[in-house]
Amino acid sequence: MSERVHRKKRNVPSRQIPAPASYTSKFVEAGNLKLHYLDYGTEACTPMLCVHGGAAHAHWFDFVAPGFTSDYHVRALDLRGHGDSAWSDPPAYSYADYAAEIAEVVEKLDLRDFVLVGHSMGGLISLVYAAEYPGRVSRLVIVDSRMHMSEESIARLRDMGTRPPRNYRTNDELIARYRLEPAGTMIAAPEVVRHVARYSGRKFPDGSWRHKFDRSLYAIFERLDAMPCWNDIEIPALLIKGEHSDRIDVEGLSQIRARSPRVELVEVPNSDHQIMLDNPDGFVEAVKAFFESGAKVRVE
Repeated sequence: MSERVHRKKRNVPSRQIPAPASYTSKFVEAGNLKLHYLDYGTEACTPMLCVHGGAAHAHWFDFVAPGFTSDYHVRALDLRGHGDSAWSDPPAYSYADYAAEIAEVVEKLDLRDFVLVGHSMGGLISLVYAAEYPGRVSRLVIVDSRMHMSEESIARLRDMGTRPPRNYRTNDELIARYRLEPAGTMIAAPEVVRHVARYSGRKFPDGSWRHKFDRSLYAIFERLDAMPCWNDIEIPALLIKGEHSDRIDVEGLSQIRARSPRVELVEVPNSDHQIMLDNPDGFVEAVKAFFESGAKVRVE
């Protein structure tokens, strides 16, 4: 989930971008909805389930999945109302709804002792799931998720959800005008942005192209105080923040650790909120370091 703020554009060193992972598109039924997910492989390895943020989709993980598939069976889910998953009618997009959806997907795919990775809103959903449905997830990775959102931010999102969607004449026009949020934080390489944009639109019956997420999820957006969830997190957990992001701070980390002492924090350089897109290699390095010996860079 992205809050709209205005920041100066960062000068980020040029770097080699990994090729996006190959995958198989699959579907699973959960909550009486047909949900889409990407299966990057590899069978018989420890499962890893990745959960995207608000208004995003599973392809957010295409550039980091290759860093894990040698040791993990990586899957990325399109949440209800997002990507190629079905929309909820009537709209049901509370954190409890999403967490129950994750629980059912985990059961259907028979995931055990798996790693759960969630970005932004997906991080909060993953946190709620891990707190409410303990026993199957073994390690939790939460990527640049804000534990509290202000009333002003919630009001802005709800207002956005009541506005009509923006229409594009062609998918090429949608791709050309695609921008990452928050505004002014687009560090990701142009080819990475074009890649996720390519999977972000859908042609609707009137012939126009629109972003493929249900805007009503914003119209009824729930304000969540996620901090109490940490009382029930007893597994190893990693918080990841972008170097230029302010969504996780020292004070917040102290509150989290008071509730769940095993939490680590790592900061990924050359990144803002969209860490998996901004610096895929840095993201993979941070997560692998945590898996092997705890967070590599701790922010105190």
